[in-house]
Amino acid sequence: MKIERAIVVTRRTRLEDLVARFNTVAQAKFYIEHSGADFSDYELENTTYRRALDSVHAQLERHLKVQMIDRSFLTNFLFPNDAVVVTVGQDGLVANAAKYVGGRPIVAINPDPARFDGVLLPFEAHDFVPAVDAVASGRAHVRNVTMAEAKLQDGQRLLAFNDFFVGANSHVSARYSLRLGKRSEEQSSSGVLVSTGAGSTGWISSVVNQTLAVSHMLGSKPIAKTSLTMAWDTASLLFVVREPFVSRASGASLVAGTINAQTPLVVESHMPRGGVVFSDGVENDFLQFNSGAIATIGIAPEGARLVQKTESRRPDRGSLRPR
Repeated sequence: MKIERAIVVTRRTRLEDLVARFNTVAQAKFYIEHSGADFSDYELENTTYRRALDSVHAQLERHLKVQMIDRSFLTNFLFPNDAVVVTVGQDGLVANAAKYVGGRPIVAINPDPARFDGVLLPFEAHDFVPAVDAVASGRAHVRNVTMAEAKLQDGQRLLAFNDFFVGANSHVSARYSLRLGKRSEEQSSSGVLVSTGAGSTGWISSVVNQTLAVSHMLGSKPIAKTSLTMAWDTASLLFVVREPFVSRASGASLVAGTINAQTPLVVESHMPRGGVVFSDGVENDFLQFNSGAIATIGIAPEGARLVQKTESRRPDRGSLRPR
């Protein structure tokens, strides 16, 4: 299908979030400066982002219809089949968008390379057009990323690019039963983390670091810190139980493992209220997980496709034409 439009996914800057909270720039500045922080850094970040976004928009509209969408609307937005998806923001924006674009290739742009490392952001505002051209002509070089899926028995479903958290929405202990293959256990813990390959260097690595440090304190031999790192397209997931508590009613023998297509992780909630399954650290992107809910967590049938830079060959200029 011919590409007719570009959907540009954006996110608010810190300054815009402050203005939404305090109504005006002046009031936001007063609050920040009286807190002892540097307001000029907020202004610089906002200016740099807006400049990059304006540049991206100007270049795209020479060839395609352009529609801008804030990430807060992703959950209800239907991506048309004739669109190329472009994200302009931090790495987290790519993770947010990937769950809703239906496997479409994503051209991810780093709007502020001096500020953001951009592990998922191979392009900048000045060099992304050849990537859009490659998507339009079907020649894009993409990196496939395995995503995770959580399904409840009532059909509700949530995807994760990096990780899932299953537990309580506060600091109280989560109560649930865990089942992996033939093994099962009643547990009380701070929750369960499930990580994709892309997320294996993120939140779950913090649990690994803590485990290694405690193990070393107890006299165990050191273990390589990268031992749980997985390739982004690995057809498996990792899970770790956070701070499991051992009691007469709860155990801690099934606290880490691997999930694959044949062996999903099944979690049944024993929490009367406040139970959640949320993905990628976004607490408002969640499923309610209260008593009676059963979540089956495994590999999602769809994956993310991130457009990568190709070799220095010149693209075919015939695929995108000024409209």
